[in-house]
Amino acid sequence: MSIADIETAAERIAGGVVRTPTVPSPGLSAALGAPVLLKLEHLQRAGSFKPRGVLAKLASLTDTERAAGVVAVSGGNHGLAVAEVAGAAGVDAVVVMPRTAPARSVAAARAAGADVQLTSDIAAAFAQAGELQRAGRTLVHPFDDPVIVAAQGTVGLELARDAVALGEPPTDVLVSIGGGALISGVATAVRALLPGTRVWGVETVGAEAMSAALAAGGPTPVTISSAITTLSAPSASQLTYDHVRALVHEVLVVDDAEAHRGTLTLAEHAGIWAEPAAGCLVPAARRIVERHPDARLALVVCGANADVADVVRDAARP
Repeated sequence: MSIADIETAAERIAGGVVRTPTVPSPGLSAALGAPVLLKLEHLQRAGSFKPRGVLAKLASLTDTERAAGVVAVSGGNHGLAVAEVAGAAGVDAVVVMPRTAPARSVAAARAAGADVQLTSDIAAAFAQAGELQRAGRTLVHPFDDPVIVAAQGTVGLELARDAVALGEPPTDVLVSIGGGALISGVATAVRALLPGTRVWGVETVGAEAMSAALAAGGPTPVTISSAITTLSAPSASQLTYDHVRALVHEVLVVDDAEAHRGTLTLAEHAGIWAEPAAGCLVPAARRIVERHPDARLALVVCGANADVADVVRDAARP
């Protein structure tokens, strides 16, 4: 992936997505003991960064492919984005989700017009989506697609440009990892526009597809046990693994309770409501500041699709 690919993707999706802001957070800066910028992608349509990739993918389809419809597999946010974007474009969509997906995401995807099919787990969801693809639908993959990766990289393109305009370029950018499309695209943009900046990935215990891939020297299946379904990819792809291996400084792993408490920290100190897939960045940021006391941080707040009661309950668990 190149910065030119990401700039092309930005032109392709312009007008179809929200140009989300990048802002300093004095409250979170005080809590972490380091300057913090937040890229507020939780304000994106459908409540996460995912519509960027979906818009770019649908724009690349032929008339025949659009007429045949699309299929997506998702732990929550990707399916919701496909449902909303495809519904608005008049493209028939099937979304396959595990039964553990957030109820609000399932309901919202159905409300947007998608045929939502539930499976026992995320691996079964991928298998079912594959069957529908072989039957003629186009698969809108959540991460194993260069069109998707380039479009998710527009988050990093905007962040880097905004940081320069603010006069606060970060030394360290934190991005959560599910299948790895977001961090692959963001790392490509940030490393091109802010040379020397470290990009860190963050996963949760029991959803460590990228950590496992890095340890094994390539994508390998993992058993999912994390409650944070929006990060629960059954494996990385070769595409995302290659980008992370080349461009990401390190992948940190936090547990589910830390991620949920991080969501509450963002609410209390930054005044924003984010999902635990973004909350996991907060405990990771603390580790980075411990290692690099002079760090200037930028956190990609990837989504906001989480119920308050669920987060408060899970944050209290030991």
